[in-house]
Amino acid sequence: MLGALGICLAAGSLFAWLKTPIPWMIGPLLAMAIVQFAGASLAAPPFGREAGQTIVGVSLGLYFTAPVVHEVSTYGLWFVALGILAITAGGLSSLVIARVAKVDPATAWFSSMPGGAAEMAVMGERHGALPDRVALANAIRMLFVVTLVPAFITYAGFAGAADYTPITTPFDAGGFAILLAMGFGVGFAGKKAKIPNAYMLAPLLVTIGLTAAGVSLSSVPTPVTNIAQLLLACSLGVQFQRSFLREAPRFVAALVPAGALMLVLCVLIALGLSWGSGAYIGATLLAAAPGGIAEMSITAKVLKIGVPFVTAAHVCRYLVVILFSQTLFKLFRKHGLK
Repeated sequence: MLGALGICLAAGSLFAWLKTPIPWMIGPLLAMAIVQFAGASLAAPPFGREAGQTIVGVSLGLYFTAPVVHEVSTYGLWFVALGILAITAGGLSSLVIARVAKVDPATAWFSSMPGGAAEMAVMGERHGALPDRVALANAIRMLFVVTLVPAFITYAGFAGAADYTPITTPFDAGGFAILLAMGFGVGFAGKKAKIPNAYMLAPLLVTIGLTAAGVSLSSVPTPVTNIAQLLLACSLGVQFQRSFLREAPRFVAALVPAGALMLVLCVLIALGLSWGSGAYIGATLLAAAPGGIAEMSITAKVLKIGVPFVTAAHVCRYLVVILFSQTLFKLFRKHGLK
């Protein structure tokens, strides 16, 4: 466990220094893959995955501030449709992965879902997916999205002029302790009630309710969210096996056409969202991009394009993907994914 945590900490620090996207997830994942493929037999700390999921769930719930609630009340149905279409686009992309990489349907499906590397790996594992492939595929897609999408939007001439200052809650040790206790409590209760992905979903929904109601207990410090990502990456990284090396070139090669198809479909979804809702096309392109909440929200802030809109869209899409991707997987597998 100490070896795994030490490697993850060193890799996360290096990637953060290099200023790569989501460094505390991608860095430890890649480092763990390298050492595991080299023959190491590392272990993740017990309850590390659950702790990481709880912290991330609470952190994401704090995005649901008044401006984001306003965007949801205005475009809520469009955001739900966006989530369903994102799952559909991922499902179509999974056909490419299944065909080219010759992997099982569950691995192909959850590798293509834009719901987060850790979350999709955990959910996919329940359906027989290979979690190391799922985690790697989602991490690579995230890297491509946060690199290509901002450049595309900038060079295409889409721009905004509205500065946005997000509502920030100061850190309070007591409030933070309450948030964590609440998160672990509802996560444990959800696990007992057999709620899928309980340690992520239950804290997320409860924190969304508190934030939307105007209850501000505390922010989650950045180092804590970094630790959460590190714990998730560590728990996923220990599952990398040397046997993956034999299939890695074909699997990674399959991610290129699958990712390209996903991006094209997301552009079409963004055009439809803009046409139907009347929202600015630059904002809908960011909203439909298959990236993470934090990364796309930061991109929107830098480009000064509809930050509340983009944040609300990604929070809603995340919820839809988490809630319905498993059900739609069963349906899609029955009628299309073989």
